[in-house]
Amino acid sequence: MTDDQRNDEFDVEEKTTHAEEPTAGDAPQYGVGPFSIREVALVGIWLVAFIVSFFSINVGRFESVWTSAILWILAIFVPTAAVFLLVLRRLSPQGIRRVGSLGIDQFASVAFSVGALVWLQLIWETVEFAIETGAWARTWVIWVEGVLMLAGVALTVFAPLIPVIGEDFRGRREVPAHRYARPIRPVAPRPARERRPDAVPAQELDPFAPPPSAPTAPNAPAATTGAPPASTESPEPTAETRSFAPAPSRDTYEPIEEPSSTVEPAVEPARQQAFWALVPEERDVVDEIGIPVFRIGPTAWALVIEDRGEVFVVRHEDGRIGYLHDVADVTRG
Repeated sequence: MTDDQRNDEFDVEEKTTHAEEPTAGDAPQYGVGPFSIREVALVGIWLVAFIVSFFSINVGRFESVWTSAILWILAIFVPTAAVFLLVLRRLSPQGIRRVGSLGIDQFASVAFSVGALVWLQLIWETVEFAIETGAWARTWVIWVEGVLMLAGVALTVFAPLIPVIGEDFRGRREVPAHRYARPIRPVAPRPARERRPDAVPAQELDPFAPPPSAPTAPNAPAATTGAPPASTESPEPTAETRSFAPAPSRDTYEPIEEPSSTVEPAVEPARQQAFWALVPEERDVVDEIGIPVFRIGPTAWALVIEDRGEVFVVRHEDGRIGYLHDVADVTRG
């Protein structure tokens, strides 16, 4: 059974249960109507805080928390939503059972904690301003709201520690946790990709040089750009790679023609030659950690700037460089 199926069964089980039935051996819980003593006290605290919130919090002009930009959202609206959900849970067994990954009691704890921090911030600013100027800028409302929100924190966050109020949390059924509330999965380190220590950087081709035309069949011989093939016994640079072919030995050296004036020979140490490659089907070219960078296919030649045996270092026409790990049946141009 998958996690989603278990979560669906968990949701159905929650919605069909009106209230948490006490376990065997627990004394029955009495309250006021369908509400527990803790819930009645929390609703009473919220009701007083909701009424007081309509009074002015400033001394010089009327400005309640509802008219102070978006201060009302965290100061009074979020605790109001938490109390509404607590009442809905008792009156409607098919009502909202969670807020995201939080249960109703968890959301109420967060709501009153945030509300208490907002009002304590206003009290701190008022006291600091009074110490500097000697005048009180805000009214008694912030003090009453701060005390009421702290009482709400006591009835939500610290309720299980209070003797009488804590009975609301005893004897509750054990249910499977929501997938957001379950322990996290361990993260395994990504395996490092082995690199050949003897790899030599390749001689890059001219990025503006056109690649050879692709053959009609994937396994057909590679076509050239029209330049004559380089002789294996000539020191002239080839038209495609601009690197020198092996020179003959001094004993068998024969006069050869002078190199073309358009190509200036340069004395360089021998390097691994770059070449054009054509794959029989589309393949991914990835970066160092295995993420695909671009694709090459049988319709266009790809520039391989380094041959590492089982891996080709391929350069895209826009300058991107990646690694081709599937080098089977590659046609070299």
